[in-house]
Amino acid sequence: MLLIAIDTSGRHGSVALCHGGQHSFETLQLMPLEGGTYSARLMPAIAEMLDQHGISKGDLDGFVVVSGPGSFTGLRVGIATVKGLCEVLHKPLTAITMLEAVAIARGPEADEVTVALDAGRGEVYVGDFTVPNSHATCVREYITKLDAFASETAASHRRVLTPDIKVAEALNGIGAAAEHVTPVHADDVGRIGLSKLLAGETIDYAMLDANYIRRSDAEIFAPKR
Repeated sequence: MLLIAIDTSGRHGSVALCHGGQHSFETLQLMPLEGGTYSARLMPAIAEMLDQHGISKGDLDGFVVVSGPGSFTGLRVGIATVKGLCEVLHKPLTAITMLEAVAIARGPEADEVTVALDAGRGEVYVGDFTVPNSHATCVREYITKLDAFASETAASHRRVLTPDIKVAEALNGIGAAAEHVTPVHADDVGRIGLSKLLAGETIDYAMLDANYIRRSDAEIFAPKR
């Protein structure tokens, strides 16, 4: 199965061309994308990768996209792009949150895994998952203040995975157990997405929406009616 995996959720995104099956996976190419350039670079990057490997858009078998949480603008670009491609090419689509991706790609095989991502403004996105057999089931996802989360984590003695050094330092600084893991990129997302596509865990592109977790500034500061 040939697929394109897209992550435009954060300040540093990426897009990957991947190939695999039930018992194999290969990253054919991974391209980094800088935040602020997604709208200008995403489609050209996909076209460049396909051209370099002699693959046409029609040869693709599916798409994977990170649906959140993260940058409102970045998520909109990634989701709009994959929706357009799926509509034109009639290919299957699956979506994954970055919290889930970190839990699967960087977490141990365990009954419970907690992931924290820097949300800015002194806040963190948090996801609690069960991860049996490399398949994550979300218990809850929420946003909270970093200092409150650090205190709660220290008191509960739960272990947290985070790719953000700022979050790891804040948690470890008060005695909470935090493991600083390497960031997840589009090729990691592609590996997880391949398993979902092969298992038939797809989503109608018309129904796909971003999982922001936090409301946008426009919603927060809109005049009350």
